[in-house]
Amino acid sequence: MCRHLAFLGPESPLGRVLVDPPHSLFRQSWAPRRQRYGTVNADGFGVGWYAEGDPVPGRYRRSGPIWGDLSFTDLARVVRTGALLAAVRDATVPGADNEAAAAPYAAGPWLFSHNGAVAGWPRSLAPLAAELPAVEVLSMEARNDSALVWALVLNRLRAGDDEGQALADTVLEVARAAPGSRLNLLLTNGDTIAATAWGDTLWYLAEPGRSTVVASEPYDDDPHWVEVPDRTLLAASRTDVLLTPLKELEEHSRPNDDMAPVPPKEPSA
Repeated sequence: MCRHLAFLGPESPLGRVLVDPPHSLFRQSWAPRRQRYGTVNADGFGVGWYAEGDPVPGRYRRSGPIWGDLSFTDLARVVRTGALLAAVRDATVPGADNEAAAAPYAAGPWLFSHNGAVAGWPRSLAPLAAELPAVEVLSMEARNDSALVWALVLNRLRAGDDEGQALADTVLEVARAAPGSRLNLLLTNGDTIAATAWGDTLWYLAEPGRSTVVASEPYDDDPHWVEVPDRTLLAASRTDVLLTPLKELEEHSRPNDDMAPVPPKEPSA
C-alpha cells in the first residue's frame, strides 16, 4: 500500500533521489522489491520539496502513475532541493478523491505521508474524528484513512507536540482504535524527519553530517542501508538518526499506579 521516501542533504535535482537510483521510488511504482501489501503503485504520486529561504514547501501531485507523467520528468531534472518527501500510491479505495488523496499532505512547514491502511475504516476511527475540532475535519484534503491520520497528527503538531511525539501518539491511538492497522507514517519539516515502522518495511541510509534518506525500501544496493525494526519511531536530521521502540513510548505514557494519589484518611471520631 504505497512506497514513500524523505531526503535531507546537499541540494540536488529531484531526479537524483527519486529517478536515477537503480531501484528508485520511480521504479518502485511498478516493481517494488519489499512491498508486503499490493504489487503496483499506480494510483497517484506526489513530491514536496523546500526552496532555500522559504519554510513552506511546494508540491506536485497527480492521480495517475508516475511513469505516465511526462511533465514530472522535466520537473525532476531541473528542480533542486536539499529536502523532500515523495510517495507513490496504491489506493485502498481506487479513484477516491483523485490527486487530493495522493501524498504528501501539507500544512505550514510540514509534509506528511502514510504507507499502510486503517483496519475497519471508516467506522473504526469515527470516535477519534469526533474529538477533532470541526474545522480540521472539514479542512481535510481527501476522505480517505491517510487524510484523517494526517488530521490527527496535525492537531497534535498545532498543539505544540514535536514531530516524533505527534507521530508516536497518533500511531498508538489509531492502533488501539483499529487493531491490525498498518501505520508507517513519514513527516518532515525540511530540517528533520520523523517516521514510524508499524506493519510495513522502513529503512534509512545515513551519511552523518551530510545526508539522510528514510524510505519504505532501499533505492540501491548500498550495504549501509539499515532496516528499522517494526513498531519503532525514527527521528533523524542530517547529522544523526535515533530509533525508539514504540512499545517503550506506550508504556511510558500509561499512568503509573505507584504515583496514584493516596485518598485522605477519614477523620477520627
